[in-house]
Amino acid sequence: MLVGDAAGKVVAINKADVESMTASTKSIMPEGLPKTLGPEKLKDLMTFLLTDPPHMPRDYPGQPPAPRTRAEVRAVLAGAPDPPAKVRPIRVVLVAGRKDHGPGEHDYPAWQKAWKELLAAADGIEVGTAWDFPKADDLKSADVLVFYQQGTWTPERAKDIDAFLNRGGGLVYLHYAVDGGKDAPGFAQRIGLAWRGGTSKFRHGPLELGFETGDRHPIGRNFGKVKFTDESYWQLVGDTSKVRVLASGVEDGKPQPLFWTLEPVKGRVFVSILGHYSWMFDDPLFRVLILRGIAWTAREPVDRFNDLVWPGSAIRD
Repeated sequence: MLVGDAAGKVVAINKADVESMTASTKSIMPEGLPKTLGPEKLKDLMTFLLTDPPHMPRDYPGQPPAPRTRAEVRAVLAGAPDPPAKVRPIRVVLVAGRKDHGPGEHDYPAWQKAWKELLAAADGIEVGTAWDFPKADDLKSADVLVFYQQGTWTPERAKDIDAFLNRGGGLVYLHYAVDGGKDAPGFAQRIGLAWRGGTSKFRHGPLELGFETGDRHPIGRNFGKVKFTDESYWQLVGDTSKVRVLASGVEDGKPQPLFWTLEPVKGRVFVSILGHYSWMFDDPLFRVLILRGIAWTAREPVDRFNDLVWPGSAIRD
């Protein structure tokens, strides 16, 4: 057992050597701490201690996957620069839409709320939100647009996205946001690959991803074989030779792209097919990939948001 004193010193003691234990009448909190911190910092400390960290609703009626271990998470975060690389102020806009599945699935509104709070905890970032599609001001001012919804792809929106990419903007598309509607080929030209209703396929359940083609990319660093429980898409519209596949999963006997990047014109695009279940956004390994994707599309160091991997995540020792 470990015993700490008021000076912050921790001593390891064998339980067999303990004859008795009594409750201390004195707190181990350092004396004069409120005065040392001041009212503003003390308020921040109490808010941190008493506020539930941001996470997705845990309302899926089935059994969620087992939490990741801290060792697994530390392993994929290894290699981050120390001290951290310099960063610049950026603006990220989270684009959500109407929830279109049952409890614990496709919860776009809950994601927007939780991830706005999560990202806002980082330094040097302004987080905005939009419904269905970014507003004109967002298209002009955002560094990164993150889509998690079933959008409607139109010729007008194609022009907006082209202009956004041409000025060097970053795009992140999660799960059903890759639906190309009536113009899947046109959408695929902008994001690499797109879902087309009636021909594309899907499956829910255990997935084993291989990062053989992506472990040398900054987003895929330290990832090898990773298991998730989610939904895969395949038989998508588009030319796989034009994308950088980061990770794939086997469906119909062949590796199918599940994470990829594209660098059209001046902008950058990162896509994750995974993201069906709410628990994915509290899976720290999935968070690493999405946070790195956001940073990479903004041309920022991919380890910029490492501190956001932990709060509210499903983690065990």
